[in-house]
Amino acid sequence: MTATDPRTERVGADAPERVGADVPERVGADVPEQVGADVPPEDYRLLVPRDWFRIDLTLDRWRPQLKTFADRQAARRGMSAQAARGLWATLRNTAESGAAQGAIELFLRSEISDTGATPATLLVSLLPMSGALYVTPQELARGVTEHRGAGTEVSVTRLPAGETVRVTTATTLDLYVNMPGRAGYLLLAFSVPLSGVESSLGGLCEAIASSLRWV
Repeated sequence: MTATDPRTERVGADAPERVGADVPERVGADVPEQVGADVPPEDYRLLVPRDWFRIDLTLDRWRPQLKTFADRQAARRGMSAQAARGLWATLRNTAESGAAQGAIELFLRSEISDTGATPATLLVSLLPMSGALYVTPQELARGVTEHRGAGTEVSVTRLPAGETVRVTTATTLDLYVNMPGRAGYLLLAFSVPLSGVESSLGGLCEAIASSLRWV
């Protein structure tokens, strides 16, 4: 997959099709058709609302970008210095942990609660599994089930982009989307710590995932 072209399209008020106030636009005729099922994709497209702040974790400057976001949110909320430091530390740790595990993008819902919590985050990770390393969605689901504890639900479902392993807890939604050509998986890891996945914000996360297309 390319590293220079933007992988996401931001949805604004002029989007031609909307479902609710901040559900992303559905893919239309102006979005490239998906590649064939047997051809590994060169890239992907994901539709994300404009009020989700994007950090490109493949670039060296992601830390200053994230610090700017944290400082602006702290100033907007009138947070104490201690709370602002806690917010920055939490966001930095999330980004560093994600980048160490192959994350290439981080999205943050640009609303911070009075407690300093981010209502929703999305980490996008590339998990290449070509050749002998490839496992089917069913095999991946079994492996995830063995390693996850109680309170986790694992199933195999289908998104428009392909067969998907769905892993949910009360506040997290992980979607391992099978890439064409048995190239591996793209992981969309949503965290909804305040309202939980069974909420309107969780529904927005589902809509974002459903917008994924291969190009």
